[in-house]
Amino acid sequence: MTPGGPAISRAARPRPVPSQATGLNARDRAYHDLRYRILTGRLAPGTTLLETELAALLGLSRTPVREAAIRLAEEGLVSIRPRHGVTVVDLTLVDFRDILDVFSALEVRAVALAASRPVEPAAREALVQLVQKMERATAEGDIARWSDLDDDFHSTLVGLCGNPRLQRTIGEYWGLQYRGRRLILTHRPLPTASDTEHRVILDAVLSGDVAAAHAGHLAHRARADRVQLALLHRVLSPAEPPVLPILPSDKELT
Repeated sequence: MTPGGPAISRAARPRPVPSQATGLNARDRAYHDLRYRILTGRLAPGTTLLETELAALLGLSRTPVREAAIRLAEEGLVSIRPRHGVTVVDLTLVDFRDILDVFSALEVRAVALAASRPVEPAAREALVQLVQKMERATAEGDIARWSDLDDDFHSTLVGLCGNPRLQRTIGEYWGLQYRGRRLILTHRPLPTASDTEHRVILDAVLSGDVAAAHAGHLAHRARADRVQLALLHRVLSPAEPPVLPILPSDKELT
């Protein structure tokens, strides 16, 4: 439950947090703890640890750690080599481009589906509040706060699509690109264009205009992906050619 507002679904953009042992079995605890460490950079790309080392790190036995590693490998976050350990996957600019191609296409589809369905009053209130909070964060220059609210806004929209398989797949690809988002956080300019685009998308979804929701979100993701890749290029590979052309209108990132 968000403070002062309705519950928010974060299934599509599950922001990593440390697991709490209460209520989780050992396998799920191992999965959430390892995922948190990978996505937040506590286990850096290229890090290789044996099952015994991971088990000692998490204070768990090897069996739940092995099961968690298999699940993370299925999501593309680690690779497993028998008798050689578990390695955190490193992602290149081309990897991030390919991930964003899939992630954005799926999210555009989910938002169009959300617009085709009635939106309950609690979800309407949550979305309106999130847009208002993002605009306040922009005005205050709080990019980190804005980024968290942006995840909640998009996750809430995707949570309305009525397709759990689509939500889960979006969540997996969001996890893959999250590390890139963290790398460029301090390079991001004020997201004024995104705030405007969010208003357009929200109005289309709440009014049930599927075509407008699809077009608005498609344009939003296309611009955001170009800028995200440009900033990643600046951070990761400034000497190499960019993986996507940068257009004059690409002034900021969501």
